[in-house]
Amino acid sequence: MSSVLTQGILVTVRSEYMAERSSISARQYAFAYTVNIANRGTVTAQLKSRHWIISDAHGAVQEVRGEGVVGAQPVLRPGEEFEYTSWCVIATPAGTMRGSYQMVTSEGDKFEAEIAPFRLNQPQLLN
Repeated sequence: MSSVLTQGILVTVRSEYMAERSSISARQYAFAYTVNIANRGTVTAQLKSRHWIISDAHGAVQEVRGEGVVGAQPVLRPGEEFEYTSWCVIATPAGTMRGSYQMVTSEGDKFEAEIAPFRLNQPQLLN
């Protein structure tokens, strides 16, 4: 799990291996990740876009950029939260993810809310 606070926006992520969507013979390891975005600040902010950096254990990197998350660009007033789950596939049973969300405040200020690095691990690799 990872958690980081950037300008009042707290981003917490937890990941889970998805055996049912993985194929070891095809070197496809699927991981779900659940993100909670909480406005702990004093100003309303909207998530406009995302940037993910996904790395496998061999150093291969995928970058994903796009508008919003799961088809939404949530507006978070102070004290509000937004949670969603998505998933990714990498070629190794372990890897990492990190990134940022571009946020825009109700006053028009833009900033990058950091997504701290978190691990992607097939369960038997944890021991």
